[in-house]
Amino acid sequence: MTRLDEKTAFITGAGSGIGEAVAKRFAAEGARVVIADRDTAAADRVAAEIGAAARSVTVDISDEDQVQSAFAALSTDGWAPNVVVANAGVQLFGQDAEIAELDVEAWRRTVDINLTGTFLTVKHAVRSMLASGGGSIILTGSPTGVTGEGSEFTAYSTTKAGVHGLGRTVAAAYAKRGIRVNTVVPSYVETPLVSAISDDQSARAAITSRIPMGRPGTPGDLTGVMTFLASDDSAFATGAMFTVDGGMTTL
Repeated sequence: MTRLDEKTAFITGAGSGIGEAVAKRFAAEGARVVIADRDTAAADRVAAEIGAAARSVTVDISDEDQVQSAFAALSTDGWAPNVVVANAGVQLFGQDAEIAELDVEAWRRTVDINLTGTFLTVKHAVRSMLASGGGSIILTGSPTGVTGEGSEFTAYSTTKAGVHGLGRTVAAAYAKRGIRVNTVVPSYVETPLVSAISDDQSARAAITSRIPMGRPGTPGDLTGVMTFLASDDSAFATGAMFTVDGGMTTL
């Protein structure tokens, strides 16, 4: 028996990076997985690679109608999730900046996707889980929401701090109703989201030097803790932050 037998997981941003790795690990652990991404081709590719245990859905998490429709369709089809990973987000390199230089449109786009999008995902996950007996919600956080690590990324850092607060608030509100909410905080993880850093050897070396383990994270580094949080092994864990950052936030 694998750890996620009889679980159905809905994972946003699962067309690449951390979300893709988590979806594949969950499927290997026995779960059915819903690959949710605004990039239809990417979502379809990941679902096809996983096979019969996966299905894809195109959704822009900043659009409540799309999020609500996705959860409603899953419920109708017998795929109502009891695990939701709110992972999708953006980091607008070249647009996000220190606050005095930050254009309001970059701020709004980042907030719309990272914070409002997470809010909408969690809102409709909770509604679905209340109707189906509870479940586990996992948020993807960031050291930028904990320390001054993201001082040059005002919008991104602020939205991640908001995600951390959202996780604690929802966890407290629904703990007695069978819904757990936890946040995983990775360090710099090399995915398509951060190609502006990984393609710049100087920038990559600078950020890696701030990780005590001396290397960037990989998407696979996050799959173990997320599997734990999705499983019944973590039945008494809620409202917590699980830091998987190579020691970055210890500095």
